[in-house]
Amino acid sequence: MKVLQVSTILLAALLIGCGPTEPSTQASSGGATAPKKEGTAKKSLKIAMIAKSTTNPVFISAQEGAVAAAKELTEKEGVAVSVDILTPPTEDGQVQAQKIAQAVNDGADAILISCSDASKVTGAINDAVAKGVPVMTFDSDAAQSKRFAFYGADDKDAGTRVMDELAAQIGSMGTVAILAGNQNAPNLQARAKAVEDEAKAKYPNIKIVGTFYHAETPQDATAKVQQVMAVNSDINGWAMIGGWPLFARTLLDMDPSKVKIVAVDCLPQQLDYIDKGVAPVLLAQPTYDWGHTSVNIIFRKVVKGEDVPVVNKMDLVRVDKAGLKDWAQKLQKWGFKDVAPKYLQ
Repeated sequence: MKVLQVSTILLAALLIGCGPTEPSTQASSGGATAPKKEGTAKKSLKIAMIAKSTTNPVFISAQEGAVAAAKELTEKEGVAVSVDILTPPTEDGQVQAQKIAQAVNDGADAILISCSDASKVTGAINDAVAKGVPVMTFDSDAAQSKRFAFYGADDKDAGTRVMDELAAQIGSMGTVAILAGNQNAPNLQARAKAVEDEAKAKYPNIKIVGTFYHAETPQDATAKVQQVMAVNSDINGWAMIGGWPLFARTLLDMDPSKVKIVAVDCLPQQLDYIDKGVAPVLLAQPTYDWGHTSVNIIFRKVVKGEDVPVVNKMDLVRVDKAGLKDWAQKLQKWGFKDVAPKYLQ
């Protein structure tokens, strides 16, 4: 009887000494290990940023926003936040997947990515998360992956608004083409479909001649527009779900009395298109915020251990000639040095 009592006492002491067991860190989907909440004890945060390409100005803008947010957080929070840019020179989902693996091997604390091809990066995202590196997407999502959050425009809303604005410019009548960038990007697929659906639902006198994809450079986009126009001379409207050709000046030669453009994006190079009336309305993505807002969300999640919304919507800003000055001043505030002085006065 005494032996049994001693054994019981020893067992109780061992249990008390061990303390409570740690809760499981297994994610609810797929059993992958979820990143541990770090709390304020963390003194540094290294974020690997992988945008679609370094040749697209919208992603240079996003990069500037990310770096600015890192500097602000470092000064305000006393945590050394840094952004390591791993964006490939041209769009390539497979290269992005390799960059994700590189970021993990290089000791990144988190990854921020705009997905060129969700099917090619989902596996790499899931691998990173399984190794304890949380991943956030911006602009172009990989919704079936284990990324913890997404920040960007509502793509259905963006496509719908492009069509509605264009219809208003051409009197709800005519022949329209859709310029759609990379055909593997899920965000662009959704926008293009929304343009088509809106035209079909509301504008019986508008004919969509097709959706045209291209490499996302100003030169390739411009060449695609010229090629399509040469074959379809009756086009009087372009629904551009990205503003790629408007980063070059070639299409400024279009006659605004014959052809109207409505596009997503509005950076300094594109303001002349509004001014001349070739693109009387641009739906601006605050692309600086892709980086700035996303880095702040990552900080809240990884450093402070907060729960953050999975989907974080970025609203588009309608910019026309009357709003040029206000938008130009905002671009200048964000650090763009190539805003033409005439738009700031």
